[in-house]
Amino acid sequence: MNIKYSLISILILFLRIRIGFSQTTKPLSERVKAITARYDQTLFGKNTFVFDPAMDMHEIQTLIDSIYAGQLYPANEFSENRYALLFKPGTYKLDIKVGYYMHILSLGNSQEYVVIDEAVRSVSNRDGHVLCNFWRAAENLTIVLAADSTNTWAISQAAPLRRIYVKENLKLFEGYSIGGFMGDCKIDGTVFFGAQQQWFTRNSIAKKWDGGVWNMVYTGVVNAPKEHWPEKPVTTIKQTPEVREKPYLIYSGEKFYLKIPALKKNSSGTDWNEQTNKEKTVSIDDFYVAKPGTNNAKLINQTLGKGKNILLTPGIYSLDESLKITRPGTAVIMGIGMATLVPENGNKAIEVSDADGITVAGLLIDANINPSETLMQVGKPGSKKNHAANPSYIFDVFFRVSGPHEGSASHCLGINSNDVYADHLWIWRADHGNGVGWDKNGCANGLIVNGNNVTIYGLFNEHFQEY
Repeated sequence: MNIKYSLISILILFLRIRIGFSQTTKPLSERVKAITARYDQTLFGKNTFVFDPAMDMHEIQTLIDSIYAGQLYPANEFSENRYALLFKPGTYKLDIKVGYYMHILSLGNSQEYVVIDEAVRSVSNRDGHVLCNFWRAAENLTIVLAADSTNTWAISQAAPLRRIYVKENLKLFEGYSIGGFMGDCKIDGTVFFGAQQQWFTRNSIAKKWDGGVWNMVYTGVVNAPKEHWPEKPVTTIKQTPEVREKPYLIYSGEKFYLKIPALKKNSSGTDWNEQTNKEKTVSIDDFYVAKPGTNNAKLINQTLGKGKNILLTPGIYSLDESLKITRPGTAVIMGIGMATLVPENGNKAIEVSDADGITVAGLLIDANINPSETLMQVGKPGSKKNHAANPSYIFDVFFRVSGPHEGSASHCLGINSNDVYADHLWIWRADHGNGVGWDKNGCANGLIVNGNNVTIYGLFNEHFQEY
């Protein structure tokens, strides 16, 4: 087969030694449990909180602070807790600190519909570095800083910023920091990379981009630095050849919807206003809202077979069979709050058929002690169909081989279909945590691509035995 790869960025990360881990799960305090009882969590389950600007800001701050206190390094790096914090349109005076498995989402048609009037930040809470600040996210909101001119989002993988507007500066490091992704963002001031080892920025705007150590990649970025190899570790591509932004939830007219942005070609910067008129709107009624502990793979597959899309709410889903996505054209399976899939019987977690226009987004997939050949497969081996007119997309899907528990697989992600796009992947064979060792968490490859015209923006592939 004549295989063409269009991998815009392959960021190969370096082995790091980290110490300190456990799977401590810290429950919310009794005081906060009383607060949570006042929220209607019928639709999205107990691990999702939907906020309204008319609510008491002190009460919301107390809840967020208590969640954050139970999601810190090192005790909670492999916690089973997962949270999605959803904000209806309006202004909120909050200092939102974001820890492990916390997902901050606005429900606005545009990032300017929800304004956080203080900060949305990820910071070091130990030893002055963020080498293990993983698995968190913020999307689709505006940050107006109250006390400082710089918002800090100091992370090291699997912690994307999407559709974020920062009215001042943005700092992306604290001490040693080892990489990240941002897309469709606007920063009025300077983005400070500092000691960040590598970063992928796509379709964003800033007044200035400053710093970075080993591998800084920009595609479709306004005011991006010029390439000066080898003096500066910068790769700059003026336009993004073809991309579709990640779907996002909105709240309008007392109802939830999913917006699916249109495909765009040869683009640069943000296009929030332009995209609004081109997006497809899907009602939450067209989704099956799955909850951990109550929905198994068989039930989810039956629902997919009936034509429903799937929204996986925060939690861990043990799967005794693969989730099979077969419906062409519009099928969406999307997680919020770092929804996590764990295959139980050596099966795949997800199988995507060789079909047009399928979207998989916002998932964390863990290998298990019963080895899987692959954790996610897009198209069966030998797939030959042409999907150029309506490609499938993968957004913010992260893989782990050990860490929370021992696991192994032959490889994590196999792409056999043609014309597949991925926008931010972290594929990680654990170098610390539980079940770690050359003979324990075996996995030859993070990614195997057999399809033609496969494009990946922001591929982070780490520690595999053959790569």
